[in-house]
Amino acid sequence: MIVERRFVGIKYLSEYLGIPKGTLYVWTCYKKIPHFKIGRIVKFDLKEIEKWLKDKKVEEIS
Repeated sequence: MIVERRFVGIKYLSEYLGIPKGTLYVWTCYKKIPHFKIGRIVKFDLKEIEKWLKDKKVEEIS
């Protein structure tokens, strides 16, 4: 049985997006990326991150 990972931490998302962990911490501090906190733990919903990335896409000019 394959379990799809939906909620991830900073380390996983950093590797997934190829963005330094420090950048993700800054983005969460300034609320630039969708996330939630459980105590001091920051978690990300991969489905929300995918939607956020699509919204950030810059369209090509032809």
